[in-house]
Formats: sequence, structure tokens, C-alpha cells
Amino acid sequence: MKKELEEAKTKDEKVEEQIESAIKIIKERAREDDSKSSSLSLREILGGDILTTQVVRSQVWLLVIIVGFVIAYVAFRYQCQQDFIAIDKMEKELKDAKYRALTTSSTLTEKSRESRVLDELKNNKDSLLKVSDQPPYIITIPEE
Repeated sequence: MKKELEEAKTKDEKVEEQIESAIKIIKERAREDDSKSSSLSLREILGGDILTTQVVRSQVWLLVIIVGFVIAYVAFRYQCQQDFIAIDKMEKELKDAKYRALTTSSTLTEKSRESRVLDELKNNKDSLLKVSDQPPYIITIPEE
């Protein structure tokens, strides 16, 4: 039985040694990964090794700022396009309003010409208005 106990102790010691050696290896690899981040090659960048937790943690605020700027850029671009659409629509409405005003003004000018008014008076027999035969004369009032 002593022999079995001694064998069990030696097995336990061997297991503990293996665990300790595994822990040492893991710690060394963890240290190696941290030191690798300072010199990155194209293969590591394209392979995705750049996205280790340490790198992401140290650059998280930069990523948040970049995402914020991208969102703001897209939103401002969309708003700018909407403003351009509204400006184009208003310019078309302004052009139409100018044409309508020009048409109305020319129609009014044509109807208010003296010859047109005289023709309307002649054609309209029930009107009491007539063209004056006498020229107008000026009345002067002396100042005191």
C-alpha cells in the first residue's frame, strides 16, 4: 500500500509539474502576442491578427469617433440632397410665377392702351363716356 501511495504521489507531482509547465507556456505565449502588436506585417493585418483584444481595447474610442463621423457624414449628405431637391422645386415654382406675372402684365398693358380703351367705348353703346374734343388746360393758383 505504501508503494501505491508513493506511486500516486509521484503521479500527482507529475500532473502538477505538467500543469505548472502548461501555465508557464501560456504566460509566455500571452507575452509574445503582446509584443507582436508593435511590429505588424501585411500578413498579420490581412489575416485579422490586428484585431486582438489588446489592440481593440486600446483603440475603442478612436473607433467610436470614426463611426460617429461616418454617421454624421451620411446624415449631412442626405440632408444636403433633400435641400437641393427643395431648392430645385422652388426655382421651378419661381420661374412659373415669373412667367405668369409677365403674361398678366402684358395682358393688362394691352387692355389699358388708349386705342384699345377707345375701341371698347365705341363698341359699348350704352356708355356715357366719350373722348374729349377740347384739349386739357392748366389752372394756376397764385401763391400768397
